[in-house]
Amino acid sequence: MIGIVDYNMGNLASVQNAFAKLGAKTVIENDPAKFKEYEKLILPGVGAFGDAMEHLKERGMIEPLKEYAESKKPMLGICLGMQLLFESSEEFGAHEGLGLIKGTVEAFDESRFEQNLKVPHMGWNRMFTKEHPLFVGLDEEHYLYFVHSFHVNCANSEDIIGETQYGYTFTSAVAHGNIMGIQPHPEKSHQNGLKILENFINL
Repeated sequence: MIGIVDYNMGNLASVQNAFAKLGAKTVIENDPAKFKEYEKLILPGVGAFGDAMEHLKERGMIEPLKEYAESKKPMLGICLGMQLLFESSEEFGAHEGLGLIKGTVEAFDESRFEQNLKVPHMGWNRMFTKEHPLFVGLDEEHYLYFVHSFHVNCANSEDIIGETQYGYTFTSAVAHGNIMGIQPHPEKSHQNGLKILENFINL
């Protein structure tokens, strides 16, 4: 059984529907005491980093998420959920994250853009991936759907499993043991996104 963490910061129904298309049963879970009962856990998210961490704190979810990470069972962060896996974010001030992966969350540095691009980065873009179980059956580069103004900066390059070009190359997928994250929305990315979720189911 797959648990989808409900901390009031995401479109949970679309994530659940994507798994349903793959024949996988999921539970939208708001009780942190039950996290440990799931074989796999999804941490979704849409919105601001600081608000998300405050919601997790108010619901008593921070320590149970860290304990789940230590259980070695697969956890996948999606979009803001991926960013929350990191140590800190500069979004609307300095905020501490879950610290499950070393690194920070930073705004797109528009001064580095060679073209006149808009932030947020929104729409379809290619992800260039390393060999990893999440990407089995996909080409080394494939299009996925993005919506974000901030991106992660990994402290350890070995945690980077996917990169995307928007103004410059940024990290768009990470993995540190059983902890994984993807910046794009697989539930909005048609067949490529469903394949990533299918691979997660099969881990």
